[in-house]
Amino acid sequence: MRKLASLAAVAVLFFSCNKNDSNDNGDVGIQESLEFKQIAAFQVGSAGAAEISAYCEQTKKLFVVNNTTGNNRIDVISLADPAAPLLVGSISTGPYGGGFVNSVDVRDGKLAAGIEAAVKTDNGKVVVLRTDNYTKIAELNVGALPDMVTFSPDGMFILSANEGEPNDAYTVDPVGSISIIDVKGNYAVKTIDFSGFASQEAALKSRGFRIYGKNASFAQDIEPEYITVSENSKKAWVSLQENNAIARIDLTTKTIEEIMPLGFKNYSLDINAIDPSDNDGGIFFNPWPVNGMYEPDGIAVFSSGNVPYVFSANEGDSREYAGYSEILRVNNANIKLDAAAFPDATLKGNTKLGRLNVTTTLGDANADGFYEKLYSLGGRSFSVWNGQTGEQVFDSKNDLDKRCALLPPEGPNSYVDTRSDDKGVEPEGLAIGTVWKSKLLFVGMERSNTVFVYDVTNPIRPVYLQYLATGTAPEGLHFIPASKSPNGKSILVVSNETSGDLRIYTTL
Repeated sequence: MRKLASLAAVAVLFFSCNKNDSNDNGDVGIQESLEFKQIAAFQVGSAGAAEISAYCEQTKKLFVVNNTTGNNRIDVISLADPAAPLLVGSISTGPYGGGFVNSVDVRDGKLAAGIEAAVKTDNGKVVVLRTDNYTKIAELNVGALPDMVTFSPDGMFILSANEGEPNDAYTVDPVGSISIIDVKGNYAVKTIDFSGFASQEAALKSRGFRIYGKNASFAQDIEPEYITVSENSKKAWVSLQENNAIARIDLTTKTIEEIMPLGFKNYSLDINAIDPSDNDGGIFFNPWPVNGMYEPDGIAVFSSGNVPYVFSANEGDSREYAGYSEILRVNNANIKLDAAAFPDATLKGNTKLGRLNVTTTLGDANADGFYEKLYSLGGRSFSVWNGQTGEQVFDSKNDLDKRCALLPPEGPNSYVDTRSDDKGVEPEGLAIGTVWKSKLLFVGMERSNTVFVYDVTNPIRPVYLQYLATGTAPEGLHFIPASKSPNGKSILVVSNETSGDLRIYTTL
């Protein structure tokens, strides 16, 4: 981490021309610095041990997903002293289905956990436990593969994004769905899916929506990834990563209001320049005749001027299974470029576009076997969307990749050129929190092991503040506001999937 003063020369004010773990915005009662520093690291386990965490202010405990082989559980870590985290217990998830625990969230002394079935295409569960003694409050059936759970800010609802991924042979493909659990209504569950939008498929596709899975119906093909809820707990937004869209949900009626396709990003523009090759001898950002699919993972929302702004970490993802795979490199013989659209035949060379992974499901509009356009995975950026209209009001363009490429060498905390041919630094998770009177955005980049911090008080003009070096593959970002923090300062907890550890940061 560098002091803010040392970053002044590279701080950029963005002006727009146009991924829980936390959406808790805290309060503005405590004046504090906007700069964060690391105060602790804690080893949870091996790879896959620390993906998501959630904090309970009542018990000062952090609940952390730990999918260590053969012993899936939730580890409980005391944060009474956040500079000296201490393991104080574990909760086995074996009794609740035998599959991975994918997500946790906490509200009002209750812990909600999303647990997939032993066979991931079967319906999973959301289990609600007390945070003080871990006794079960409710065990609820939801859709297949509950990948993310979150409480609404008022504690009235628990929402589960049930991704519904297919099996590896692509012979079983569950419907993707959202489960809405009424906490005050005896934990009644309503699970809703997207089948009612099937008649809009053509219109949605024309705006960048993707339906393309092998033999999949409209509802089967949709895979909810992540949920964020408005401050007033009346609306929720769901990222549909593989489908390149965000959906909006009305929590009063418990219905899906709208699917908002996100369109595509034009990498032929100088402002979006990328490095598409891992074989070109270095990191070189240039415009290329390629499009990106935003495909967000983590999302977060806050309202300003009565407009809900949805922030997305545009990681990108592909369907790659034994029974079906959508991607090929541009240099593959099956990617034939239309000569009129791509007059430069050398583009298929490995130092140009040849190594870039692209989808085979888009680009050959007339089905003649030649691609008039190329579409790569992810947006290599974070974006801000009007949550009412779906309009993009800001995109970070290539700022994440470029800033990581400029970082001083600190082990893996920089741009890794071997990822150029795929999705760059892969922004995956994000969180928003209030520090003093500023809204801060934290963006975690899986492939550069870094979190960037932006001031988004004006949501359409984010201002870069600093970077934080993390463990390997930061997955979950959890913000604890000063008003709920054990040390009276704002805290950011980063869960690192590959290194299996936590990093804890607080304000100066």
